[in-house]
Amino acid sequence: MGGTVEHDARCTGEQLEAEGEVAIARLLLADGDLEHSARHLSDALAHDPGLADTYEALSELAARVGGPRRALALFDLDTPYSGTVAGYAHLSAAAGEWDEAVRLLVLVAAQEPDRAWLDVAWLRGPGLAELVSPEVLVGSVLHLASVLPDPVHDDVREALSPLLELLRESVALHRDEARLLWSASTFARRLGAVDEAVEWARRSFEVEPSHEAAVMTGYALRAAGRMDEALRVWQDEAERTPEDLGLHIDISDLLVREGQLERALVWAERAAAADPEHPKAGPAADAVRYRIDGDVRHLLALAGSDLPYAAEELADVSWDSPVLGRAPGQTEATTNSLVQLLERAEPSPDLEVVLTVSAVEPPSAVLALHQAFPKATVVFETVPDPDPRLPKYEVAHAVWVYDDAVARPAVPPPPPEAAEAVRRIASFRWESLPALYDATVVLSAVDPLDLLGTLVHPPATPDTEFGAVMARHAPNLWLSAVQVAACLGVAHHAVDEPWETSRRREILLDLLHGVEDWVNVAAGIALVATAWVVPETWQDVKHHVVTRMVDAVRAGQERQVSILGPLCELVLVTPEADDDFTSLARDVLSTLDG
Repeated sequence: MGGTVEHDARCTGEQLEAEGEVAIARLLLADGDLEHSARHLSDALAHDPGLADTYEALSELAARVGGPRRALALFDLDTPYSGTVAGYAHLSAAAGEWDEAVRLLVLVAAQEPDRAWLDVAWLRGPGLAELVSPEVLVGSVLHLASVLPDPVHDDVREALSPLLELLRESVALHRDEARLLWSASTFARRLGAVDEAVEWARRSFEVEPSHEAAVMTGYALRAAGRMDEALRVWQDEAERTPEDLGLHIDISDLLVREGQLERALVWAERAAAADPEHPKAGPAADAVRYRIDGDVRHLLALAGSDLPYAAEELADVSWDSPVLGRAPGQTEATTNSLVQLLERAEPSPDLEVVLTVSAVEPPSAVLALHQAFPKATVVFETVPDPDPRLPKYEVAHAVWVYDDAVARPAVPPPPPEAAEAVRRIASFRWESLPALYDATVVLSAVDPLDLLGTLVHPPATPDTEFGAVMARHAPNLWLSAVQVAACLGVAHHAVDEPWETSRRREILLDLLHGVEDWVNVAAGIALVATAWVVPETWQDVKHHVVTRMVDAVRAGQERQVSILGPLCELVLVTPEADDDFTSLARDVLSTLDG
């Protein structure tokens, strides 16, 4: 029985487990316990589908019972266990039941597409395309494609490449099988074979001008970067089959990618008008409207929808957008110096450097510098007016206190368990504000005072690749991530308390209106995220976020305010913010960008 063509010989844990199962299976086979031997071979396949010894043992089992066809009875398909189904598939191939073999093995691969289920000699063997019916390939490929992202990751592409090779051979044999051609196209596209995907879909349409072939042609052209051609194909097909409102949404999405927002809105609204209950039309229209006018009410409509596509559109709009999808950037001279230092040197506990900055900057900028270079010294030459060291209003919860121009933490370090809780979930990117709010609910049990400690005594970056990148290249972004997570944790404290008299509100407003710092922005993000999820807080949150921006705008008329841009970004996504203030925020951002 054909085993794997190639297998990584490294002794991974999965390989060792599989080898152990094969050894037990052979002992049981020698004792005549065929059923239990088959079970252990199923387990071996599940542990490591690429272990060649497993296939040799399967051949031994088949020989013992009188051939692979009889051995099939030892693998019960009523139990949908991946190893059992794969074992049945391999025995089917050995018995010459090629349709069944391919169908079952692809079913297994669909469950774990990144594993080497398909890397077996019989599937790669020459001539298999002549033995497998196009109908079976169509069903198998469409099922597998339905569970794959578009495009797949590199590891998945490698694991599934044997099926693509089989499809190439089958397409060459069956040039007039229209369904096979467009089905193969959708699979090839996902694996990055976009030129073949275009060719096969177009050939399918030539053979039989079906709706599916036209749609797949558009997808393939889009994947190949041939947007104008894709748009023409889809628009022609939409005129031919106007009842496919999903195609209207695809056209709208393509027009968004091309920056043709007004045209995109026409297609989305056309679909929504034809079927107000369509699962994609309404969310698509709301997303395009936001891209056109920037009105947060469109995003709130997405956030309030139960439709899965609304969450997808909200995430797409939020991606890489300050506040909506990530922590805002920083512009302080201290932060810029940190970035420049890290371009030339590794973080070091011993490097001594002195920075001279013209005026006092947010203390978090200095804290971020000290995360990489603890012995660095920042000398601020002046304290500008209005004084950034003073909160605009009296606050009960302060995290910074100044000694002349030097800030120091006003709260003690958090206990290790609180620091670790924040460390585990902190990220400077998030899918959307509601997703950020939901993800941080795990901090609801952490004492708010301990969360305040993490704002100025941040935990170390995680022991992961992400953490290593943050520590080496962007400790400032890591600090922002920690501060946002901690403030969201405060937002989840004692949510049974009425908002207006709650402790969570009191703390967050103190942080928002405290000394000028990145913490103001983090608290603002927590307040705005709360407002998105808890509408009864809208008016209160709007008042305080707008007030904080206006205070910063006034200060900015006299001196530099590095957090002014982020505060304006906050106002633009605050529910019910008045048009006068959103216009002011846009004007300020335009000036800052200029």
